[in-house]
Amino acid sequence: MALSEIEGAARASWARLAERLTAWRKDDSDRSIAQRSAGAAFVIRVINAAVVFVTQILLARWMGRFEFGIYVSVWAWIGVLGPLAPLGIAYSATRFIPEYRARGDDDGLRGFLFGGRLFCFAAGTVVAALIAAVVLVLGDHVLPHHVIPFLIASLALPIYTLGAAQDGIARSFNWIDLALVPTYVIQPLLILGGVAAVYFADEPATAVVVLAIACAAMWTAAIVQSIALRARVKREVKRGPRRYELGFWLKTALPIFLVDGFFNLLFYVDILVLQAFVEPQEVAIYYAATKTLALVHFIYFAVGAASAHRFSEYHVTGEREKLEAFIADTVRWTFWPSVAFALFLLAAGKLILSLFGPGFEAGYPLICIILVGVLARAAIGPSERLLNMTGEQRVCASVYAAALAINLALCFALIPWLGLVGAASSTAAALIAESVLLFAAVKWRLSLNVFVFSRLRA
Repeated sequence: MALSEIEGAARASWARLAERLTAWRKDDSDRSIAQRSAGAAFVIRVINAAVVFVTQILLARWMGRFEFGIYVSVWAWIGVLGPLAPLGIAYSATRFIPEYRARGDDDGLRGFLFGGRLFCFAAGTVVAALIAAVVLVLGDHVLPHHVIPFLIASLALPIYTLGAAQDGIARSFNWIDLALVPTYVIQPLLILGGVAAVYFADEPATAVVVLAIACAAMWTAAIVQSIALRARVKREVKRGPRRYELGFWLKTALPIFLVDGFFNLLFYVDILVLQAFVEPQEVAIYYAATKTLALVHFIYFAVGAASAHRFSEYHVTGEREKLEAFIADTVRWTFWPSVAFALFLLAAGKLILSLFGPGFEAGYPLICIILVGVLARAAIGPSERLLNMTGEQRVCASVYAAALAINLALCFALIPWLGLVGAASSTAAALIAESVLLFAAVKWRLSLNVFVFSRLRA
């Protein structure tokens, strides 16, 4: 074949690909919209993973293992209490908003858009005040180097809960950029810039200083998101009366609150228990290993962020075939990229951990252990979101309660004996148990097979 013919064939192939991409971008079908949302969420989470990873590496180097260990120990409590404070209202936006819109209930929609955010901010404020009160009252029983960090970190809770509500609202309208960019791009960049300024000014980057910067960054990112969200909602939802259904919201959201609470505790309980048995330096090593695993976790997050409201919509409208096909897609979108990233971590894990500083390579075996549980979880896709969005919140909450109980029991049994390896083994075992129970729950309640290697069927 002549060179000109090869060039012509290549140009034709690129032209066909460009036409397909253009048609895909203009396709308004639910599947294409969901694919674009998942793709956008994936790209944002890739950026987030890179920014956060670089930030954590630099923080570990600039702060030292002891101060870094204090920082991650205190911030872990914010990661647990922040999602719990709004009692599930923040994360139920992907349930309520599609329902209100599908029924044409604009009064209820407007009420939730305003009242839901107000409730979340107020709940975060109450929990922040309780944390400060407990730390001050029990000051003699709190480690001295944890008192001030806890008081500073508590200031982040009100805006944390408001940001969580805004995230759910934005995702429900398919505004993935608005949902994720403030929290997962702007906020970590602000933290990195603030701590870098302190470090290069030859000031000590202590846990107190870094927590203050992190708190300020969270407030800034959430306020920017709030302004942008308000402008978009004005264009999408007409002005009118609001109807507040707080009792209905809480009744529906409380099981979701339990699910999210158990889910977050599953990822933090190991660090929380470790604090009672090991020094901050070892907590820092464990945290570095789990942060490295975030390279795999964000795939699950990206797919779940783009798909939850679709599960609710198809369920409410009774479109069973669309629901089944969409579930099959989300499981594949979750599992195979997770496998690829897991193989990458197995090959490059030690090198990555060494970037945190001397001694952090000790976390490599922890990565290998926890990956087993992470892949088991990826094999069933965003099944807990499917259960939540189809009215099976209580079943899902029961599954997470069981998995949390397993994790907690194993942590107290294994950490005193095996230290960091015991914590990693407990988390992996809990993730495997959780995956098996979620698979069984979806099969029992919805008559669907969500295992990646099984053909999905009613």
